[in-house]
Amino acid sequence: MQNQSFITEFVLLGLSQNPTVQKTVFVVFLLVYIATIGGNMLIVVTILCSPALLGSPMYFFLAFLSFLDACFSSAITPKMIVDSLYERKTISYKGCMIQLSAEHFFGGAEMIILTTMAYDRYVAICKPLHYSSIMNWRLCGILMGVAWTGGFLHSIIQIIFMFQLPFCGPNIIDHFICDLYPLLKLACTDTHILGLLVVATSGFMCMIIFCLLLVSYGIILFSLRTHSAEGRRKALSTCGSHIAVMVLFFVPCIFIYARPPSAFSFDKVVEIFYTILTPLLNPLIYTFRNREVKNAIRKMWKRLLVVSDEK
Repeated sequence: MQNQSFITEFVLLGLSQNPTVQKTVFVVFLLVYIATIGGNMLIVVTILCSPALLGSPMYFFLAFLSFLDACFSSAITPKMIVDSLYERKTISYKGCMIQLSAEHFFGGAEMIILTTMAYDRYVAICKPLHYSSIMNWRLCGILMGVAWTGGFLHSIIQIIFMFQLPFCGPNIIDHFICDLYPLLKLACTDTHILGLLVVATSGFMCMIIFCLLLVSYGIILFSLRTHSAEGRRKALSTCGSHIAVMVLFFVPCIFIYARPPSAFSFDKVVEIFYTILTPLLNPLIYTFRNREVKNAIRKMWKRLLVVSDEK
């Protein structure tokens, strides 16, 4: 495919041009990134080191989600942190395409894994007697493969769109990352059709999956009427965490992509929430509301302390 771009780099305006604000951005988002990676990898390591948790499909998918969150944040936040140290923030054309590809690859995979986790909860609560036979490890492996494949296909579609565009004029992106709509505004051609395709492939996909997830959780909550009080409490606690994470991910995604390519003043704030804060909040939501994960973390720390004392 022949790329007609004449631009070799883009200039990112970032969150602010004010040096004082940029210093604040550097400190705040460096701390957020460290906490995001630390929190998500703590969940991954805890689950991998706890046979009781790793033997459950729910925690297997939770470890996968935490890994995706760490990768998703790493595709965006480090570049933003480094840029806050410079007055002129640039990214090469190739670097821009790589960032765009990574963002949609991990975002697409996360969308599918959140759907998988909802299906897991549906089977566990609505078909408890058949849970072990339905959610077997073969199916878990297939669903994990579907998540990677779906993320890859979603990413490839976006990149194919972008490689069709000639960039020969302005190269200033009024954003802190390379994303679809800011790039469409810079193309030296009519992007009306491509804008609609973005809405169809990203926006409507988010909306459809979000609506299906809401329906599935509605069915789950409705079926809890027949459960005991203790069963209802445990199921509501687990589903509450899933629903909170789902809303944090899908609502900003729908706001950004399920509309025509027009810029709003608070787009950057929504994008920060969706790309940087949501991966930070996910491990907090799951850890604080889940007794088994907290107990597993405590046991792991105790084991580490014992090992360090022996040395």
